[in-house]
Amino acid sequence: MDIAQLKQQAAEYAAQYVTSGMVVGLGHGSTAIFAVRDIAARLATGELKDIVAVPCSRQTEADARALGIPLTTLEAAPVIDVTIDGADEVDPALNLIKGGGGALLREKIVAQASRREIIAVDEGKLVPVLGTVWAVPVEVIPFGWRSQANYLATLGAEVTLRRSNDGEPFRTDQGNLILDCRFGPIAQPEELASQIRARAGIIEHGMCLGIADDVIVAGPAGIRHLQRKQLRFL
Repeated sequence: MDIAQLKQQAAEYAAQYVTSGMVVGLGHGSTAIFAVRDIAARLATGELKDIVAVPCSRQTEADARALGIPLTTLEAAPVIDVTIDGADEVDPALNLIKGGGGALLREKIVAQASRREIIAVDEGKLVPVLGTVWAVPVEVIPFGWRSQANYLATLGAEVTLRRSNDGEPFRTDQGNLILDCRFGPIAQPEELASQIRARAGIIEHGMCLGIADDVIVAGPAGIRHLQRKQLRFL
């Protein structure tokens, strides 16, 4: 069984928590797209009715429109019932690194507006500590970005400006840049998150701490459902 099949299994399992009448957050990336397709298929058959969705990126918005999913905005629907998204790393406390696809800012905004954040991953995304495999994406405004890179280096990061396939700097949906910051295993993610956010010009980072309510993990042995078991009041 390949990674794409595991991603599909996890995403489609997670998508079953979407029920009629909900406001749904649609995540971004190679795992979340399987949930988007599943939701669209259930709408087409009439299994799902009266849902509206808030996409986490322009790409997800385009995919959802093409599949016939009714869309709304956070301005019109500021509280989301459930969001289905993916992650790049998941630690034992269900903390995440997100942003490999470049949509970390919108993904965080949607997640924090959600009553329930469900993350779907293949088991290769499970790590003993954040930073084991992935760099932490940090979104910065273009003005003075080298200054932000130097600052992040003082925190212990090996910093790389993310580039698109054409070699040009990658631009987020907000027109910002992403600095991929390889810290190695992060012993104190809360402290690091606070240090990163203290700098003007840094918009957001890809560590999602205390945000995931459920993590659906697909592996060769089947599906595991991990839960934080805490209520969020919005």
